[in-house]
Amino acid sequence: MGFNVLVVDDSAVMRAMVTKTLRLSGLPVGDIHEAANGEEALALINQNPIGLALIDINMPVMNGEQLIQEIRQDPQTASLPVIVVSTESSFTRISLLRKQGAEFVHKPFTPESLREAVAEITGVSYDEPIGEAAFPDGDLDF
Repeated sequence: MGFNVLVVDDSAVMRAMVTKTLRLSGLPVGDIHEAANGEEALALINQNPIGLALIDINMPVMNGEQLIQEIRQDPQTASLPVIVVSTESSFTRISLLRKQGAEFVHKPFTPESLREAVAEITGVSYDEPIGEAAFPDGDLDF
């Protein structure tokens, strides 16, 4: 059985891309839940066992930084593995996120870079390569 994932991004298209990449990654992924902002994400975390959260930073209602702070302050979720998937380029902001225990993947990302970040932060391994056959349009950068 795989670990459940929460994908948090205000873009439905980006959530779909991350979800597709995870499904084709060869990683032992279970259920994938999606949220459009931090408030929705917290509700899902409280209702479902989540083993990994992939979070965008710039979102309405509650942004990714606020969400990560909420996750880290709750003893039930403080150790939840978090990967920030964002276009953020501020070294200072990225450093602060890493100090909170989050990994960082820049958008646009390749399926391989996302899979490697997930494998690293969760400690799981993967068996199969992500091939171009999985992405027939040839666009492997998200």
